[in-house]
Amino acid sequence: MEGRGGCWVLHGFEMVVVVVVEALVAGVDEKGVEEGDRLRAEAAHSRRREEEGEKRARRSAPSPRIEAESRVGKGRCERAATMADVLEEDAQSIGRDHIIKEVKKQLSLSGPLIVASLLDKLILVISLSFVGHLGELPLSGASMATSFAAVTGLSVLSGMGTALDTLCGQAFGAEKYHLLGIYLQRAMIITTVVSIPLAFIWAFTGEILKVIGQDKEISIAAEPYARCMIPILFAYGLLQSHYRFLQAQNIAFPMMLTSGFTVLAHIFTCWILMVKCKIGYIGAAIANTISYCISLTLIAVYVRLSPRCKDTWTGFSREALHDLSSFVKLAIPSALMICLEFWSFEVLVLLAGFLPNPKLETSILAICLNTITLAYMIPFGIGASVSTRVSNELGAGHPRNACLAICIAEIIAITEGTIVGSTLILGHHIWSKVYSNDTEVVKYVARMMPLLALSHFIDATQCVLIGTVQGCGRQKLGVAVNLGAFYMVGLPCSVVLAFLLHLKGKGLWLGVICGISVQVLFLLIMALSTNWGKEAKKARNRVNNSIIPVETVTAENDSISSTEELRLHDHS
Repeated sequence: MEGRGGCWVLHGFEMVVVVVVEALVAGVDEKGVEEGDRLRAEAAHSRRREEEGEKRARRSAPSPRIEAESRVGKGRCERAATMADVLEEDAQSIGRDHIIKEVKKQLSLSGPLIVASLLDKLILVISLSFVGHLGELPLSGASMATSFAAVTGLSVLSGMGTALDTLCGQAFGAEKYHLLGIYLQRAMIITTVVSIPLAFIWAFTGEILKVIGQDKEISIAAEPYARCMIPILFAYGLLQSHYRFLQAQNIAFPMMLTSGFTVLAHIFTCWILMVKCKIGYIGAAIANTISYCISLTLIAVYVRLSPRCKDTWTGFSREALHDLSSFVKLAIPSALMICLEFWSFEVLVLLAGFLPNPKLETSILAICLNTITLAYMIPFGIGASVSTRVSNELGAGHPRNACLAICIAEIIAITEGTIVGSTLILGHHIWSKVYSNDTEVVKYVARMMPLLALSHFIDATQCVLIGTVQGCGRQKLGVAVNLGAFYMVGLPCSVVLAFLLHLKGKGLWLGVICGISVQVLFLLIMALSTNWGKEAKKARNRVNNSIIPVETVTAENDSISSTEELRLHDHS
């Protein structure tokens, strides 16, 4: 009964999305059936002319490969323009089956990604829950070290990994499968190198925290915890690279399984180290390191042994050592785009400490951040899904499919934002009591919930637009938007509303909403004004301009013409 009920819910959700997308793409037919018949006849006639032209081109083309590149470059890419032009031009050819297929692709990818993201977050949360039983100081030190690690290391490596959303996704769409393995190895090299200076920063966590004004006792307790987590830096960078490598191939279920197994192993590891071995709160940090290494080992073994990766992982290659700068040029803005947004929320925590009754305000803000972070995992998965779909379709030279994927993802995100936002508002009393039984805290959280609901609703749209930016490879523009939205609008609004207008915690969060709203506005303008035909051509050029090693091309199994070219090269 549960499975059948779940199918009904999924089917109903698909039908809602289908109806809305059909209305968006086709428009409301106000001219009657005759006008629709006329448009369909014109579209059919146009398609017949295109097919005849393609047949003539094939007869005159020197090779199947050249003809395919010409058809993609001149036929699909050059005809497309902005999103509105793309959808209007191809409205009659986008049917219900096409829409349903796209919805299923996105849900099947985003679902496991959401679960995997939630499970990965649980590792650090479980560690803190074990430490909480040891006393207030160990918990404060471990919490401070965990926050410091997220700000100075994990967010940076996670952001750099998103460069593979562009590179691997577009290469997979272009069917240059061996390039995914090359890109993965380059990401592994760069993230490992970057982890070295970050490790030195973690080694002096206590001194840095004291310099920025944190409590001396807590800072001293945080330093050994952070030092024991230094190996996580190297494992986390490699893990994120493997995740993006698989995600670009629309492989998400193994990530969910490995994350689930790791969480179970982590609980057991924490229990062994802290309860049985009694090594104190440092045991939680060691357990974190062990768990991330387990997760990396499992996912790496899958990549190297799975038949689904046999074309994309062809072994280690010296070619990965070349053209590292191209990855760095994309990885730096990718990391900045993620970090600028993440760091702005950390600034909010510092601002809360300057409000009247700082203990209450900081506690409320912590509850709000935990709540919104947990809810954020859902649109995060949707955004990761649309990033993959957009990069795949642009790499394949299908700008119309990329635009359709964005529209469907936005509708899914808006639906999710409405449902989750309504749940936050209706269940605010229950949720607030999970964190505290204090009447003042419960009432304060209840007043904040409508703002959190609105924030999440905007976040849902934002995640899809961020995924679109990553799929296109326009991270530099994303950096500019995030810098302006969060640091020129969001944080200044938070300061004015919280301190000058005396709205306190509500003012801080209203500033967040202002920043996210500006971010969404600019990203939406960018998506609507983008020439998607040019983006598809850029994606193809990015893939074709990559250095292709001969030893891996021979294993690519690409086409007859490619094999003949390699044979001629060998004979010469």
